[in-house]
Amino acid sequence: MFFSSLLGDTRGSVTESNDWWRGLIGRGKNSSGMVVTPETALGIPVLQNCVTLLAESIGQLPLELYRRQGQGQREAAINHPLYDVLRYQPNGFQTPYELRECTQLSAGLRGNGFQLIERRDDGNVAALWPLDTGKVITYKGGDMLPYYQVGNHPERLPMRMVHHVRWHTVNHYTGVSPIELHAEAVGLAQAVRQYTGKSFANGAAVSGVIERPREAPPIKDQASIDRILDQWGDKYGGMDNAKKVALLQEGMAFKPISMSHVDADIVNILKLSGTDVARIYKIPLPMVNDLEKSNYNTLEQLLIQFVVFALLPWVKRHEQSMMRDFLLPKDRRDHFIEFNLSGLLRGDQKSRYESYAIGRQWGWLSVNDIRRLENMPPVAGGDVYLQPLNMVDAGKGMPDLNNPNVRAQLELQRAEIERILAQ
Repeated sequence: MFFSSLLGDTRGSVTESNDWWRGLIGRGKNSSGMVVTPETALGIPVLQNCVTLLAESIGQLPLELYRRQGQGQREAAINHPLYDVLRYQPNGFQTPYELRECTQLSAGLRGNGFQLIERRDDGNVAALWPLDTGKVITYKGGDMLPYYQVGNHPERLPMRMVHHVRWHTVNHYTGVSPIELHAEAVGLAQAVRQYTGKSFANGAAVSGVIERPREAPPIKDQASIDRILDQWGDKYGGMDNAKKVALLQEGMAFKPISMSHVDADIVNILKLSGTDVARIYKIPLPMVNDLEKSNYNTLEQLLIQFVVFALLPWVKRHEQSMMRDFLLPKDRRDHFIEFNLSGLLRGDQKSRYESYAIGRQWGWLSVNDIRRLENMPPVAGGDVYLQPLNMVDAGKGMPDLNNPNVRAQLELQRAEIERILAQ
Protein backbone atom coordinates (compact mmCIF):
# COMPACT_ATOMS: atom_id res chain seq x y z
CA MET A 1 0.00 0.00 0.00
CA PHE A 2 1.42 3.36 -1.08
CA PHE A 3 0.28 5.19 2.05
CA SER A 4 1.89 2.59 4.31
CA SER A 5 5.16 2.72 2.39
CA LEU A 6 5.39 6.44 3.03
CA LEU A 7 5.21 5.81 6.75
CA GLY A 8 8.01 3.26 6.89
CA ASP A 9 8.39 -0.49 7.28
CA THR A 10 5.10 -2.04 8.43
CA ARG A 11 6.37 -5.48 9.37
CA GLY A 12 9.16 -5.01 11.90
CA SER A 13 9.20 -4.90 15.65
CA VAL A 14 8.91 -1.36 16.93
CA THR A 15 10.30 -2.39 20.32
CA GLU A 16 13.42 -4.06 18.91
CA SER A 17 13.97 -1.66 15.99
CA ASN A 18 14.40 1.33 18.26
CA ASP A 19 18.16 0.87 18.11
CA TRP A 20 19.00 4.30 16.72
CA TRP A 21 18.01 6.23 19.86
CA ARG A 22 19.10 3.44 22.21
CA GLY A 23 22.45 3.47 20.45
CA LEU A 24 22.60 7.20 21.06
CA ILE A 25 21.91 7.06 24.80
CA GLY A 26 22.97 3.47 25.44
CA ARG A 27 20.88 0.71 26.95
CA GLY A 28 21.77 1.15 30.59
CA LYS A 29 25.26 2.39 29.65
CA ASN A 30 26.85 5.22 31.59
CA SER A 31 30.30 6.53 32.40
CA SER A 32 30.04 5.48 36.05
CA GLY A 33 30.24 1.82 35.02
CA MET A 34 27.08 0.92 36.97
CA VAL A 35 24.44 -1.42 35.54
CA VAL A 36 21.31 0.70 35.27
CA THR A 37 17.98 -1.12 34.93
CA PRO A 38 14.48 -0.24 36.14
CA GLU A 39 14.94 -2.74 38.97
CA THR A 40 18.30 -1.39 40.17
CA ALA A 41 17.16 2.22 39.72
CA LEU A 42 14.21 1.57 42.02
CA GLY A 43 16.72 1.11 44.84
CA ILE A 44 17.55 4.84 44.77
CA PRO A 45 15.32 6.40 47.47
CA VAL A 46 14.57 9.62 45.57
CA LEU A 47 13.70 7.78 42.34
CA GLN A 48 11.56 5.27 44.22
CA ASN A 49 9.81 8.18 45.89
CA CYS A 50 9.14 9.89 42.55
CA VAL A 51 7.71 6.91 40.68
CA THR A 52 5.64 5.66 43.61
CA LEU A 53 4.34 9.18 44.31
CA LEU A 54 2.99 9.34 40.75
CA ALA A 55 1.72 5.74 40.86
CA GLU A 56 -0.01 6.16 44.22
CA SER A 57 -1.53 9.48 43.13
CA ILE A 58 -2.94 7.92 39.95
CA GLY A 59 -4.21 4.95 41.95
CA GLN A 60 -6.04 6.99 44.58
CA LEU A 61 -7.67 9.57 42.31
CA PRO A 62 -11.43 9.07 41.87
CA LEU A 63 -12.10 7.66 38.40
CA GLU A 64 -15.56 7.97 36.87
CA LEU A 65 -17.28 6.93 33.68
CA TYR A 66 -19.75 9.64 32.66
CA ARG A 67 -22.59 9.83 30.17
CA ARG A 68 -23.19 13.19 28.47
CA GLN A 69 -26.62 14.80 28.71
CA GLY A 70 -28.09 17.89 27.13
CA GLN A 71 -27.01 21.45 27.98
CA GLY A 72 -23.55 20.42 29.16
CA GLN A 73 -24.89 18.12 31.90
CA ARG A 74 -23.49 14.71 32.73
CA GLU A 75 -24.29 11.73 34.93
CA ALA A 76 -22.43 8.67 36.14
CA ALA A 77 -22.92 5.86 33.59
CA ILE A 78 -23.67 3.22 36.21
CA ASN A 79 -25.50 1.00 33.71
CA HIS A 80 -22.57 0.77 31.30
CA PRO A 81 -20.66 -2.58 31.46
CA LEU A 82 -17.35 -0.72 31.83
CA TYR A 83 -18.49 1.09 34.99
CA ASP A 84 -18.06 -1.82 37.39
CA VAL A 85 -14.74 -2.81 35.81
CA LEU A 86 -13.26 0.65 36.37
CA ARG A 87 -14.78 1.33 39.78
CA TYR A 88 -15.00 -2.01 41.59
CA GLN A 89 -13.44 -5.16 40.10
CA PRO A 90 -11.05 -4.98 37.12
CA ASN A 91 -10.10 -8.67 37.34
CA GLY A 92 -10.28 -11.67 39.62
CA PHE A 93 -7.62 -10.65 42.14
CA GLN A 94 -6.81 -6.93 41.94
CA THR A 95 -8.53 -3.81 43.14
CA PRO A 96 -8.84 -0.79 40.80
CA TYR A 97 -6.21 1.00 42.89
CA GLU A 98 -3.71 -1.86 42.55
CA LEU A 99 -4.16 -2.19 38.80
CA ARG A 100 -3.77 1.52 38.08
CA GLU A 101 -0.85 1.79 40.49
CA CYS A 102 1.14 -1.06 38.90
CA THR A 103 0.38 0.22 35.37
CA GLN A 104 1.66 3.69 36.25
CA LEU A 105 4.68 2.25 38.06
CA SER A 106 5.62 0.30 34.94
CA ALA A 107 5.08 3.36 32.74
CA GLY A 108 7.16 5.52 35.08
CA LEU A 109 10.09 3.09 35.04
CA ARG A 110 9.95 1.59 31.54
CA GLY A 111 7.95 4.18 29.62
CA ASN A 112 5.12 1.74 28.85
CA GLY A 113 2.30 0.14 30.81
CA PHE A 114 0.18 -2.70 29.43
CA GLN A 115 -3.09 -4.40 30.37
CA LEU A 116 -4.77 -7.34 28.67
CA ILE A 117 -8.39 -6.56 27.74
CA GLU A 118 -10.89 -9.38 28.14
CA ARG A 119 -14.04 -8.54 26.16
CA ARG A 120 -17.63 -9.72 26.26
CA ASP A 121 -19.53 -11.01 23.25
CA ASP A 122 -20.90 -7.52 22.57
CA GLY A 123 -17.36 -6.05 22.52
CA ASN A 124 -17.51 -4.27 25.88
CA VAL A 125 -14.76 -4.75 28.44
CA ALA A 126 -15.31 -7.66 30.84
CA ALA A 127 -11.97 -7.61 32.72
CA LEU A 128 -8.50 -6.02 32.67
CA TRP A 129 -5.40 -8.09 33.46
CA PRO A 130 -1.89 -6.73 34.14
CA LEU A 131 0.91 -7.58 31.70
CA ASP A 132 4.64 -7.70 32.39
CA THR A 133 6.09 -4.85 30.32
CA GLY A 134 9.41 -6.66 29.97
CA LYS A 135 7.66 -9.52 28.13
CA VAL A 136 5.68 -7.40 25.64
CA ILE A 137 7.06 -6.61 22.17
CA THR A 138 5.25 -4.03 20.04
CA TYR A 139 4.96 -4.51 16.27
CA LYS A 140 3.65 -2.18 13.59
CA GLY A 141 1.17 -3.95 11.36
CA GLY A 142 0.35 -3.42 7.71
CA ASP A 143 -2.69 -1.40 8.74
CA MET A 144 -0.37 0.98 10.68
CA LEU A 145 -1.88 -0.18 13.99
CA PRO A 146 0.20 -1.68 16.81
CA TYR A 147 0.24 -5.42 17.50
CA TYR A 148 1.63 -7.00 20.64
CA GLN A 149 3.65 -10.17 21.20
CA VAL A 150 3.19 -11.23 24.82
CA GLY A 151 5.73 -13.73 26.14
CA ASN A 152 5.55 -17.10 24.39
CA HIS A 153 2.01 -16.60 23.13
CA PRO A 154 2.07 -17.75 19.47
CA GLU A 155 -0.23 -15.04 18.12
CA ARG A 156 0.25 -11.29 18.10
CA LEU A 157 -2.58 -9.56 19.90
CA PRO A 158 -4.41 -6.75 18.09
CA MET A 159 -4.81 -3.29 19.56
CA ARG A 160 -8.37 -3.99 20.74
CA MET A 161 -7.05 -6.61 23.19
CA VAL A 162 -4.24 -4.55 24.79
CA HIS A 163 -4.51 -1.34 26.78
CA HIS A 164 -1.28 0.63 26.29
CA VAL A 165 -0.17 3.74 28.21
CA ARG A 166 3.06 5.26 26.89
CA TRP A 167 5.42 8.05 27.97
CA HIS A 168 7.21 10.33 25.49
CA THR A 169 7.86 8.47 22.27
CA VAL A 170 10.16 8.92 19.29
CA ASN A 171 8.53 6.26 17.08
CA HIS A 172 4.86 6.95 18.00
CA TYR A 173 4.31 3.35 19.11
CA THR A 174 6.40 2.72 22.25
CA GLY A 175 7.38 5.07 25.05
CA VAL A 176 10.97 5.86 25.95
CA SER A 177 12.14 4.48 29.28
CA PRO A 178 13.05 7.36 31.64
CA ILE A 179 15.63 5.10 33.26
CA GLU A 180 17.39 4.29 29.98
CA LEU A 181 17.13 7.86 28.77
CA HIS A 182 18.73 9.21 31.97
CA ALA A 183 21.07 6.30 32.65
CA GLU A 184 23.94 8.75 33.26
CA ALA A 185 22.18 10.57 36.10
CA VAL A 186 20.78 7.36 37.59
CA GLY A 187 24.16 5.62 37.30
CA LEU A 188 25.89 8.49 39.09
CA ALA A 189 23.42 8.25 41.98
CA GLN A 190 24.00 4.48 42.19
CA ALA A 191 27.78 4.86 42.04
CA VAL A 192 27.92 7.49 44.79
CA ARG A 193 25.77 5.38 47.09
CA GLN A 194 27.84 2.29 46.41
CA TYR A 195 31.09 4.20 47.04
CA THR A 196 29.70 5.60 50.29
CA GLY A 197 28.58 2.17 51.45
CA LYS A 198 31.96 0.59 50.71
CA SER A 199 33.72 3.46 52.46
CA PHE A 200 31.79 2.75 55.63
CA ALA A 201 32.38 -0.98 55.31
CA ASN A 202 36.11 -0.92 54.50
CA GLY A 203 37.37 2.52 55.52
CA ALA A 204 39.03 3.49 58.79
CA ALA A 205 37.81 6.64 60.48
CA VAL A 206 39.02 8.04 63.80
CA SER A 207 37.76 11.06 65.72
CA GLY A 208 41.26 12.31 66.55
CA VAL A 209 44.90 11.46 67.41
CA ILE A 210 47.10 11.94 70.50
CA GLU A 211 50.53 13.28 69.52
CA ARG A 212 53.74 13.16 71.55
CA PRO A 213 56.68 15.51 71.04
CA ARG A 214 59.07 14.55 68.27
CA GLU A 215 62.02 14.38 70.68
CA ALA A 216 60.20 12.09 73.14
CA PRO A 217 61.26 8.43 72.98
CA PRO A 218 58.68 6.16 71.33
CA ILE A 219 56.59 3.83 73.46
CA LYS A 220 57.62 0.39 72.27
CA ASP A 221 55.25 -1.57 74.50
CA GLN A 222 51.95 -2.04 72.63
CA ALA A 223 50.18 -2.91 75.88
CA SER A 224 51.10 0.50 77.28
CA ILE A 225 49.77 2.22 74.16
CA ASP A 226 46.50 0.30 74.38
CA ARG A 227 46.17 1.12 78.07
CA ILE A 228 46.61 4.86 77.44
CA LEU A 229 44.03 4.85 74.62
CA ASP A 230 41.54 2.79 76.61
CA GLN A 231 41.83 5.10 79.58
CA TRP A 232 41.33 8.11 77.31
CA GLY A 233 38.25 6.54 75.73
CA ASP A 234 36.72 5.53 79.04
CA LYS A 235 37.27 8.95 80.59
CA TYR A 236 36.40 11.26 77.69
CA GLY A 237 34.34 9.19 75.24
CA GLY A 238 30.54 9.08 75.04
CA MET A 239 27.75 11.53 75.82
CA ASP A 240 28.20 11.32 79.59
CA ASN A 241 31.80 12.55 79.32
CA ALA A 242 31.15 15.42 76.92
CA LYS A 243 32.80 18.76 77.74
CA LYS A 244 35.11 17.27 80.38
CA VAL A 245 38.53 18.88 80.85
CA ALA A 246 41.51 16.70 79.98
CA LEU A 247 45.07 16.91 81.34
CA LEU A 248 47.81 15.63 79.06
CA GLN A 249 51.39 15.08 80.29
CA GLU A 250 54.78 14.56 78.65
CA GLY A 251 54.00 17.19 75.99
CA MET A 252 51.11 15.20 74.50
CA ALA A 253 48.43 16.97 72.41
CA PHE A 254 45.01 15.82 71.16
CA LYS A 255 44.07 16.83 67.58
CA PRO A 256 40.50 16.13 66.38
CA ILE A 257 40.02 15.02 62.76
CA SER A 258 37.23 16.81 60.88
CA MET A 259 35.37 15.71 57.73
CA SER A 260 37.62 15.63 54.68
CA HIS A 261 36.90 17.59 51.52
CA VAL A 262 36.13 14.32 49.72
CA ASP A 263 33.51 13.37 52.33
CA ALA A 264 31.96 16.84 52.13
CA ASP A 265 31.79 16.59 48.32
CA ILE A 266 30.06 13.21 48.56
CA VAL A 267 27.29 14.80 50.61
CA ASN A 268 26.86 17.51 47.96
CA ILE A 269 26.92 14.96 45.13
CA LEU A 270 24.22 12.91 46.88
CA LYS A 271 22.02 16.01 47.06
CA LEU A 272 22.66 16.95 43.43
CA SER A 273 21.99 13.43 42.17
CA GLY A 274 18.71 13.39 44.07
CA THR A 275 17.77 16.74 42.55
CA ASP A 276 18.54 15.41 39.05
CA VAL A 277 16.29 12.40 39.60
CA ALA A 278 13.45 14.65 40.80
CA ARG A 279 13.88 16.75 37.65
CA ILE A 280 13.34 13.66 35.47
CA TYR A 281 9.80 13.30 36.82
CA LYS A 282 9.20 17.06 37.39
CA ILE A 283 8.61 16.49 41.10
CA PRO A 284 9.16 19.50 43.43
CA LEU A 285 11.84 18.63 45.98
CA PRO A 286 9.57 19.07 49.04
CA MET A 287 7.32 16.37 47.54
CA VAL A 288 10.22 13.89 47.88
CA ASN A 289 10.89 14.91 51.50
CA ASP A 290 13.67 17.41 50.74
CA LEU A 291 12.50 20.27 52.95
CA GLU A 292 15.81 22.16 53.08
CA LYS A 293 14.62 25.21 51.13
CA SER A 294 10.87 24.98 51.64
CA ASN A 295 8.59 26.86 53.98
CA TYR A 296 4.94 26.74 54.93
CA ASN A 297 3.99 29.60 52.61
CA THR A 298 5.19 27.77 49.50
CA LEU A 299 4.04 24.20 50.20
CA GLU A 300 0.54 24.78 48.84
CA GLN A 301 1.91 26.29 45.63
CA LEU A 302 4.35 23.39 45.30
CA LEU A 303 1.46 20.95 45.58
CA ILE A 304 -0.36 22.78 42.79
CA GLN A 305 2.86 22.75 40.75
CA PHE A 306 3.12 18.99 41.26
CA VAL A 307 -0.47 18.41 40.19
CA VAL A 308 -0.34 20.68 37.11
CA PHE A 309 3.11 19.90 35.71
CA ALA A 310 3.93 16.39 36.98
CA LEU A 311 0.66 14.55 37.62
CA LEU A 312 -1.76 16.08 35.12
CA PRO A 313 0.16 14.96 31.97
CA TRP A 314 0.07 11.37 33.26
CA VAL A 315 -3.62 11.71 34.07
CA LYS A 316 -4.34 12.84 30.50
CA ARG A 317 -2.34 9.92 29.12
CA HIS A 318 -4.41 7.48 31.17
CA GLU A 319 -7.76 9.13 30.43
CA GLN A 320 -7.32 9.33 26.69
CA SER A 321 -5.79 5.86 26.33
CA MET A 322 -8.71 4.46 28.37
CA MET A 323 -11.23 6.15 26.10
CA ARG A 324 -9.37 4.85 23.06
CA ASP A 325 -9.06 1.26 24.29
CA PHE A 326 -12.10 0.69 26.54
CA LEU A 327 -14.97 2.53 24.88
CA LEU A 328 -16.55 1.21 21.71
CA PRO A 329 -16.73 3.69 18.80
CA LYS A 330 -20.50 4.01 19.23
CA ASP A 331 -20.08 5.03 22.87
CA ARG A 332 -17.34 7.64 22.53
CA ARG A 333 -19.64 10.53 21.64
CA ASP A 334 -21.92 9.97 24.61
CA HIS A 335 -19.46 8.68 27.24
CA PHE A 336 -16.13 9.79 28.61
CA ILE A 337 -13.71 8.72 31.37
CA GLU A 338 -12.35 11.31 33.78
CA PHE A 339 -10.16 11.48 36.88
CA ASN A 340 -11.24 13.94 39.57
CA LEU A 341 -8.30 16.16 40.57
CA SER A 342 -10.35 18.80 42.39
CA GLY A 343 -9.45 17.32 45.77
CA LEU A 344 -5.75 17.95 45.15
CA LEU A 345 -6.31 21.53 43.96
CA ARG A 346 -8.65 22.69 46.72
CA GLY A 347 -5.99 24.26 48.93
CA ASP A 348 -6.40 24.69 52.67
CA GLN A 349 -9.78 24.88 54.38
CA LYS A 350 -9.78 28.66 54.88
CA SER A 351 -8.98 29.35 51.21
CA ARG A 352 -11.67 26.90 50.06
CA TYR A 353 -14.35 28.46 52.23
CA GLU A 354 -13.46 31.96 51.07
CA SER A 355 -13.71 30.90 47.42
CA TYR A 356 -17.02 29.15 48.11
CA ALA A 357 -18.37 32.34 49.71
CA ILE A 358 -17.44 34.36 46.63
CA GLY A 359 -18.99 31.80 44.28
CA ARG A 360 -22.14 31.62 46.38
CA GLN A 361 -22.48 35.40 46.72
CA TRP A 362 -22.04 36.06 43.00
CA GLY A 363 -24.33 33.30 41.88
CA TRP A 364 -22.27 30.58 40.17
CA LEU A 365 -22.36 28.17 43.13
CA SER A 366 -25.33 26.83 45.04
CA VAL A 367 -25.30 25.34 48.54
CA ASN A 368 -25.46 21.84 47.10
CA ASP A 369 -22.65 22.63 44.64
CA ILE A 370 -20.44 23.54 47.59
CA ARG A 371 -21.52 20.51 49.61
CA ARG A 372 -20.80 18.26 46.65
CA LEU A 373 -17.26 19.68 46.38
CA GLU A 374 -16.78 18.99 50.09
CA ASN A 375 -18.09 15.42 49.68
CA MET A 376 -21.23 16.13 51.72
CA PRO A 377 -24.80 15.08 50.87
CA PRO A 378 -27.22 17.64 49.37
CA VAL A 379 -29.84 19.43 51.45
CA ALA A 380 -33.39 20.41 50.63
CA GLY A 381 -33.58 23.80 48.93
CA GLY A 382 -29.85 23.86 48.33
CA ASP A 383 -30.05 24.17 44.54
CA VAL A 384 -31.01 27.87 44.56
CA TYR A 385 -28.53 30.23 42.86
CA LEU A 386 -28.29 33.79 44.15
CA GLN A 387 -28.02 36.82 41.86
CA PRO A 388 -26.85 40.19 43.24
CA LEU A 389 -29.65 42.66 42.67
CA ASN A 390 -27.22 45.41 41.68
CA MET A 391 -26.09 43.22 38.75
CA VAL A 392 -29.48 43.09 36.96
CA ASP A 393 -29.84 44.14 33.34
CA ALA A 394 -29.59 47.94 33.10
CA GLY A 395 -32.57 48.03 30.74
CA LYS A 396 -34.84 46.47 33.36
CA GLY A 397 -34.35 49.20 35.95
CA MET A 398 -34.60 48.61 39.69
CA PRO A 399 -36.16 45.34 40.91
CA ASP A 400 -39.70 45.34 42.28
CA LEU A 401 -39.33 45.17 46.06
CA ASN A 402 -42.98 44.21 46.41
CA ASN A 403 -42.34 40.99 44.48
CA PRO A 404 -42.19 38.06 47.00
CA ASN A 405 -39.47 36.33 44.98
CA VAL A 406 -37.28 39.44 45.05
CA ARG A 407 -37.83 39.91 48.77
CA ALA A 408 -36.96 36.23 49.40
CA GLN A 409 -33.77 36.60 47.40
CA LEU A 410 -32.83 39.71 49.38
CA GLU A 411 -33.33 37.81 52.63
CA LEU A 412 -31.13 34.96 51.37
CA GLN A 413 -28.38 37.38 50.39
CA ARG A 414 -28.59 39.20 53.72
CA ALA A 415 -28.34 35.92 55.65
CA GLU A 416 -25.43 34.81 53.49
CA ILE A 417 -23.51 38.06 54.05
CA GLU A 418 -24.14 37.87 57.80
CA ARG A 419 -22.84 34.32 57.88
CA ILE A 420 -19.67 35.31 55.99
CA LEU A 421 -19.04 38.28 58.28
CA ALA A 422 -19.51 36.08 61.35
CA GLN A 423 -16.69 33.71 60.34
